[in-house]
Amino acid sequence: MADSSEGEEEGKLTGGNQELVVDEDLQEMAKKAAWSVSSCKPGNGVFSLRDDNLETYWQSDGAQPHLVNIQFQKKVKLQLVVLYVDFKLDESYTPSKISIRAGDGFHNLKEIKTVELVKPTGWVYVSLSGSDPRETFVNTFMLQIAVLSNHLNGRDTHVRQVKVYGPRPNPIPHQPFQFTSTEFITYSILR
Repeated sequence: MADSSEGEEEGKLTGGNQELVVDEDLQEMAKKAAWSVSSCKPGNGVFSLRDDNLETYWQSDGAQPHLVNIQFQKKVKLQLVVLYVDFKLDESYTPSKISIRAGDGFHNLKEIKTVELVKPTGWVYVSLSGSDPRETFVNTFMLQIAVLSNHLNGRDTHVRQVKVYGPRPNPIPHQPFQFTSTEFITYSILR
């Protein structure tokens, strides 16, 4: 997994990765969620965030902050948010400051991360890990990505893709170790 994009210093991310690379022990969680956005231009809605096409984008239409809401039916563990943004193509539509919030619903969202993006082009990785090494993920029903400001004081925003990752569950319940070969799995349970 890439810890950040090219550079990261106190909540600032610069650059961006052209290839999406994540750890094998992470899985994409977004398919289990209901997605919504605060506003959109016709033809540039929430579907454009999830279509795996870097040519399409969600375009907001209204006052800031612009919101992407990701709601899960049950509490999930989330570890990483990855956004595809492109300053070269989108210029003033490119987000410059985003906030990531988590909670049980709209009524109790708490900000867990604020990140400044400096002319990003490509995949931008935002880890949800806290400063404590034991805080490797966020356990939540809802995640909200808020675009607080854009480059060049732009009003509306373009976000081309959003991916949300959580830890991959252990394939054998109540088993503290993760056996990967068929032979080890066969002998992993006592009778």
